[in-house]
Amino acid sequence: MDKNIFYTAIQAAIEAGAKIMQVYTDPNANFEIERKADNSPLTVADRKSHQVIASKLAATPYPILSEEGKAIPTEERRQWKQLWVVDPLDGTKEFIKKNGEFTVNIAFVENGVPTAGVIYIPVKQELYFADQELGAYKLSDITSLENLSLEDLIRKAQRLPLTQESRRNYTIVASRSHLTPETEQFIQTKQEIYAPVDIVSKGSSLKLCLIAEGKADAYPRFAPTMEWDTAAGHAIILATGKNVRQVESCEPLEYNKENLLNPWFIAE
Repeated sequence: MDKNIFYTAIQAAIEAGAKIMQVYTDPNANFEIERKADNSPLTVADRKSHQVIASKLAATPYPILSEEGKAIPTEERRQWKQLWVVDPLDGTKEFIKKNGEFTVNIAFVENGVPTAGVIYIPVKQELYFADQELGAYKLSDITSLENLSLEDLIRKAQRLPLTQESRRNYTIVASRSHLTPETEQFIQTKQEIYAPVDIVSKGSSLKLCLIAEGKADAYPRFAPTMEWDTAAGHAIILATGKNVRQVESCEPLEYNKENLLNPWFIAE
């Protein structure tokens, strides 16, 4: 995609992360927790982050699909061949628990395929960004893009996947909040093949980041997720030569579908 537009998405993610941290570190904040229709939590940090992202991405020619815009008629969305898929605060439960495992996710989708993605981890000040032409990268200790161009970011960052210096056990990354019987069966099957198998638990899109980094071999997801939960991580994984495939069809996850709920998938 256009480098200036990609840079805008990176800027939006980092600035949204700063807004989230203002709430996260405020000793007087009660997070103003509300409940969505599916009974999952929504906080003031979600709304502040979304405002920043929407404002930044308004300078681009592409529409935004996020939870806030999920009621947009399918007929209208079908006309969107290129769009942003955004989760302003992925891992709200982790945010409320204050364990730091939450992210800002921004993906660019073309004809159902995530071709660029940005994930920012506000607490760790870590940035993952990828484009199908530029590749995938991880940059630490980043809180601002002041005086930094896209070329500077790439030069300072680590190219993904990371080189594994030593041999390790087969590693499965699983959700902290959604360990289903199907996931347990998947783990058991892999243990029979690769024993021993290491299990790593993470929240939010950090699970997808571990696959992109090469720190985990598989992320099975046999529980509900929405398109905005996975699009950015999927884009980053694609840029490393890996993929996120549906369990039943083995086809890659698709985006801007009529039903925005993802099928079960395995990233590896």
